[in-house]
Formats: sequence, structure tokens, C-alpha cells
Amino acid sequence: MTTATQHAADTANPDQNGAAPLLEVRNLKVHFPVTKGLILQRRSGEIKAVDGVSLTVMPGETLGLVGESGSGKTTAGRAIVRLQEATAGQISLEGEDITNLSGARLRRARRKMGMVFQDPYGSLNPRMTAGSIVGEPLVIHKMHDNKRDYRQRIAELFSIVGLNPSMANRYPHEFSGGQRQRLGVARALAARPKLIVLDEPVSALDVSIQAQVINLLKELQQQFGLAYLFIAHDLSVVRHTSHRVAVMYLGKVVEIAPRDELYENPLHPYTQALLSAVPTPDPRLERERQRIVLQGDIPSPENPPTGCVFHTRCPVAAQDCSQYVPELREITPRHWVACIKTEGYGPYA
Repeated sequence: MTTATQHAADTANPDQNGAAPLLEVRNLKVHFPVTKGLILQRRSGEIKAVDGVSLTVMPGETLGLVGESGSGKTTAGRAIVRLQEATAGQISLEGEDITNLSGARLRRARRKMGMVFQDPYGSLNPRMTAGSIVGEPLVIHKMHDNKRDYRQRIAELFSIVGLNPSMANRYPHEFSGGQRQRLGVARALAARPKLIVLDEPVSALDVSIQAQVINLLKELQQQFGLAYLFIAHDLSVVRHTSHRVAVMYLGKVVEIAPRDELYENPLHPYTQALLSAVPTPDPRLERERQRIVLQGDIPSPENPPTGCVFHTRCPVAAQDCSQYVPELREITPRHWVACIKTEGYGPYA
């Protein structure tokens, strides 16, 4: 089987259709220093929010990134679009390493990326009109020739996301939650990106509005050939939106697989526990299925467990799980799992 290091290298190769990855992340780490003292600010430790994440997103693909709150999903997404500096690792977009870019080169790279935030209220400047918010990327990247071209592009973006262009002079407080999130999507589309990171884009919305926004995202993906990194904790939403799914726990990816493969044959105990909590519409199946209840809370990323980070809550953990750090290994084609009981560590080798 292939080690995690080899996995990161292998994903740089074109897939069977000849396409290379649009986004490639190798061993990404984001650690935040912990300091003590009001004056000297002595460093006493670090919070390992993201700790060695490797993943790829193909052109036109949606990769779902799921896990509990505190698993590092949002931090990973922000690091990928360079809103958060990485401590270590490599982020490549269309084959270009953007990890340490700055200035004009970073601005050029950011034209290829967009981000939609979780909070449709806090992510919009209340002092700017909706049109100015959507058009801000056009100004930053100098993507308009004159005021008429600028206004036409804003009107086009409003129409694309299902908003009336006449609403461009309104302020964010005059829009509903779903409309504000559509503004966020329009802003992310303004620079004509190839990749959009969606950070819990529907979790703050009513269920009926969630479906509308999800359908909009699917339509935009088909229309413009967009690739999505879809960050969420709701596995039922991810199932409807993603082609592949990566599961994170305490800063690490513990399983990656095609959507149907992951939902029908989860191999990591954490993934199995998450899926066991997803309700099913069939009352008989709902009564008969066995739920896996995890004990305790997710550990602190400041002091993660030794060995497998999940072993303190794992229902099938053995003594060796606290001694060996499992790497992602390809158990079946395109199905990667980090669990010593699944493949190849210590007494299980």
C-alpha cells in the first residue's frame, strides 16, 4: 500500500481523463502560538488547528470536507485561500505554489479563488451598498474598463445569483438571510474564479432556503465549470453536493473516498459514528439501525492525544492506537483511511 507522503505526490499526476488537479494541498499545517504573561508574552505551547492535511480538488469537482466543530475545517479552508498563513506545507493552484506568494503575485493567484463565508450577516460590510460589495473584487483586480462596464457586470452578477439588479443600491440589512448569502456568492464569482471555498454556506439558513442555495451552487458549477471545497458538518448536505468527501478530526484527515463509497462503506470508526447519527427517512430503517455514540468531547488541539488522535473516543481502540500515528493508506481504489486496525501498523501489519 501507499504511504501518506507518496499519496501527496501521486495526486500531482493527471487522472484517468488526463486532467491535473486544480488544487493540491500537501502536508498543510496551521499552528497558533499560545503565550503566557501580559508583558513578556512567553510562548508556552501551540494550538495545532490543522496538522498535516493533504488533499486535492479536480477541475469542476466538489470535495466535501466534514467533521465536528473544532476539527480544523474552517482553518484549512482559510489557509487554502491565503486568508490564514500556513505554518508548514504546500498549497498549489493549477500547478503553481501559492503558499508563500505576496503582493501582486498573490493578488493574481487570488483571482482564481473565491470564498463564501458561513455568516451571511457578519461577512458583508453594513456600510457598503450591495452593489459595492459585489463589485469590490472588480475594483481590486481592475477588471472593468469604465463605470458603465462596472455597473453592467454588477447587474449581471445579481441576475446570475437570482437577485434583481435594481437591489444594488440597498444595504445588507435590507436583505433576508438567503439573499445575503446570494450576495456572498455573487461577490465570490465576481473575479471569475476557478475554485470557490464554501465555509458552511447554508448552516445559518432555514431548511427551505438551504435547498435554494444548494441548487444555485449546483447550477453555477455546471454553468461556469467551478470547483468547490464544500466545508460542512451536516453530512446529509454534503452527500447532495459532493463528488468526494474528506473527513477531518482534530486537525487531521482520517478518511477520503468518493461520496457513494464513503456513505455506503465507511471504514474509519469516526466516519462510522458520524454517519450513524444521520437520520434516514425510512421509519423502519431508522428504528433498526445501530447508533454509535461517541463518549466525551473532542480533545484540545493544544494538547492532542499521542498516537491516533481519535483513540480517546474510539469505540474499538486498542492499546497500540495510543502508540502509532496512522497515515492515510489506500485500502481500495480512491478510498484512503488512517486507522491502524484497517491497514498495516504494529501487530496489525
